Amino acid sequence: MLFSSTTFLFVFLPILCLVYFVARKSMHNTILLIASILFYAWGEPKYLAVLFITVILNYAGSIFLVKYQKYKKIILMLTILANLGILFYFKYFNFVMDNINNIFSSDIAFINVVMPIGISFYTFQSISYLIDVYRGDVKVQKNIYKLLLYICLFPQLIAGPIVKYHDIDKQIDDRDVSFDKVCYGVKRFIMGLSKKMLIANTLGAVADKIFALPVEQFDVLTSWIGAIAYSFQLFYDFSGYSDMAIGLGYIFGFKFLENFNYPYISKSITEFWRRWHISLSTWFKEYLYIPLGGNRISNLRTYINLFIVFLATGIWHGAEWTFVVWGLWHGFFIIFERVTGFHKKEGNKLFYAGKHVYTIIAFIIGWVIFRAPSLKYALDYIRNMFGMISKHDVVYDISYYIGNFEIISFVAAFICCIPVFSKMLDVSNNRKILKFVVSVWLLFLFFTSASMIAVSTYNPFIYFRF
Repeated sequence: MLFSSTTFLFVFLPILCLVYFVARKSMHNTILLIASILFYAWGEPKYLAVLFITVILNYAGSIFLVKYQKYKKIILMLTILANLGILFYFKYFNFVMDNINNIFSSDIAFINVVMPIGISFYTFQSISYLIDVYRGDVKVQKNIYKLLLYICLFPQLIAGPIVKYHDIDKQIDDRDVSFDKVCYGVKRFIMGLSKKMLIANTLGAVADKIFALPVEQFDVLTSWIGAIAYSFQLFYDFSGYSDMAIGLGYIFGFKFLENFNYPYISKSITEFWRRWHISLSTWFKEYLYIPLGGNRISNLRTYINLFIVFLATGIWHGAEWTFVVWGLWHGFFIIFERVTGFHKKEGNKLFYAGKHVYTIIAFIIGWVIFRAPSLKYALDYIRNMFGMISKHDVVYDISYYIGNFEIISFVAAFICCIPVFSKMLDVSNNRKILKFVVSVWLLFLFFTSASMIAVSTYNPFIYFRF
């Protein structure tokens, strides 16, 4: 079930809110658990078994960690391997078998495995719970239903943010639902829905038109428009979903950590990863980078650790070589900036502007690799962006890709990349007239988004496939 669907907006969510708010506080977890299971089962009921097996595996593993302290390191490793084994089978089995057939020119027949939605997210949440228990950061959860609620809580179940157990364990047992929290949650949800429907979907259609063509059929300007359109689509699609998830969390009394912090204003790739998909980058920092030694050892080992982290980041995103290369692309810049100290260097405004341009070009090229159907297409597309393909057979002029509404969406995307509207929202909380204006504006955005949901057939969520 999509957040941006009529079923969710006008059936599932209103009924759930009505039942949740009139019920006793002691029933809140039960209501949310049932709703979360129904939410997930709506699209893929057969994969509930995988979700339940994951919960039982980690529930038993955590109990054994506490009960058999002498063997807790072995228990932790075996349980993590079991989690990763499930993830590998459903997400990477087809990829590995295809590559084996290609490398050895073989024709091994194998079952085409379909990946359950959200498995990357709930697997990482399960591992975070195990490691938190192992480290003694949290107490073991002896109530399996509460652990199930943590792993399958519907706002963040299928596309994040990745909620680490130590950030939410106390909220599962005790949280308050207040009028102010609900109001903030509703506003945050509408902002996310608007990002998704009005910007991401509009510019996503532009990007899809361009990336569907051979690179010889569009010129340099069009290639840049496609790359920028996809960069905006990805950001507003994923940050919009995160906003909706965080807003829903507030409505039901949970406070999830922020997942994006205006990443496109970054002046280095290092800063970019402090602002982009924060829940994933902090997960890798806490549960992979630091256990590997972080930067507390030699410089060479630090660079190796960074290489491993960004290789894992690329692999996590998908079973394609494009994702692997995308991860290494970012890893290269992270290591380069650490070696040269580029991310720390200060200078005048012109120098800062240069750093910003460098960062924008680096992540836009990265998004081309991320979006491309193959490495060859990605390389050809990038060559086209820089005028390195001499022969063109241009099929469509620029008006085929962008019209007046697309231009407005591009302008909105540029403006909303900087923290201007969030500051207005903060200021409006203390000014009644401005608060009223913001509320009316949000209502307008909601009804506009809802009308687009009703009439549009183009409504993908990019991160569902990760």
